[in-house]
Amino acid sequence: MLKQLIKDIKQKKELLQLDDQFVKEELNRYFKKEPKILKKLGEELNPKSKEYKKVIKEVRAKLRRSYGLFRVEKESKDLKELFKKKDYQKILETHSSTKERLSFYDQLYQKIFKITGIPKTILDLGSGINPLSFSHMNLKNVNYFAYDLSKEEVKILNQFFKDKKIKGKAGILDLLQIEKVKKLPKAEVAFLFKMTDVLDKGKGHKTSENVIKAIPAKFIVVSFPTLTISGKKMNYPRKGWIELMCKRLEYKLNILEFSNELFYVMEK
Repeated sequence: MLKQLIKDIKQKKELLQLDDQFVKEELNRYFKKEPKILKKLGEELNPKSKEYKKVIKEVRAKLRRSYGLFRVEKESKDLKELFKKKDYQKILETHSSTKERLSFYDQLYQKIFKITGIPKTILDLGSGINPLSFSHMNLKNVNYFAYDLSKEEVKILNQFFKDKKIKGKAGILDLLQIEKVKKLPKAEVAFLFKMTDVLDKGKGHKTSENVIKAIPAKFIVVSFPTLTISGKKMNYPRKGWIELMCKRLEYKLNILEFSNELFYVMEK
């Protein structure tokens, strides 16, 4: 039953590159909240039934919220062409978040590493294609571990690390699996760019806090957009919950603000 559901859920182009295991775990979470629908589907798996269609619709919606916020904007064939040409700088321009950072990537990393010191190991969680900005970091002899949900992006990152002779590795990871997060390689710095809204899904910030506490890094850099979807400046870009959490957990905190993104550098 799950195999058929996963296949049908991923029929949409924007979800096609999702790892099957992640979709399966989202389905399991859904069925825990909807045991009657699970029972009904178990009795009769009919793709035309209202229950089946409801599962497809609602799980797709959750996956879009947790995965589709900052993804590839160009057609996948264009991305594949850039990948063949190994034009990694152009690939950075295919994602809204990385495209927005191109004007200040150099300054961002300079300021981060001035606070954290030069790292030997970096974790990039919910990375998207951010690791392709490695040339802006001005680092040598660093171990770079990147994790995301997109098989296509993980493939691009691993090829990038190989081409640029970077000691890096990319893999699939669902950040909601806290025990797996705890077992990640230890690092001096971890990036968690524009991920907390995805993790919390509008229900408080306990999930993000649990992930932050689980990350095995001395410094964690969390970022938030400061512009609305329409491009207007937010009235209150600062995140009070982050500042209160750091005070409660006794984390040191530095704030870096750029034209369209706010970065909190936390030291555990």
